Amino acid sequence: MLSEKLTQKLNEQVVKEFYSAYLYLSIEAYLASLNLPGFANWFHVQAQEERDHAMLIFNYIVKVGGKISLGAIDAPPSDFPSIGEALKLTYAHEVDVTRSIYSILDVALEEKDHKTAAFLQWFVNEQTEEEENADNNVKRFNLVGSDGRGILMLDAEMAARVYVPVITVQNQVPAV
Repeated sequence: MLSEKLTQKLNEQVVKEFYSAYLYLSIEAYLASLNLPGFANWFHVQAQEERDHAMLIFNYIVKVGGKISLGAIDAPPSDFPSIGEALKLTYAHEVDVTRSIYSILDVALEEKDHKTAAFLQWFVNEQTEEEENADNNVKRFNLVGSDGRGILMLDAEMAARVYVPVITVQNQVPAV
């Protein structure tokens, strides 16, 4: 059974993951409005992944007998000063999500809740990838700057990203 403190932190993380999906949908809409369907696709896929992350945590809480308590999801920004700023915001957001996951893991370790600590390790690994992807997007965009050809090349590359449901890699997430 989850402690009250861990239950609260995991429920808060569910909200943060759904907020991430909202944020990425908002960035998707911004990029689509700039006629950058590849960039928009990248963020659409990212939003789907974030919803998966929220549901993994939701399902974990249920499986271990915790109480679900869904909080309000704040509205994300809808205006972005530039493509580069939207990408920088994404990286900063992923760093913040990583800090949040680490905070939950710290509590699990303090409480010697090894089951939850093992479950969270998947998220630690996932956040390494999330930060790397977001940072790479910023760095690559900075290389092309405002060069239209470079932006269109990045747009074409980002269009190739495909959504792979977490459920297909569920065996990588510790069973409870």
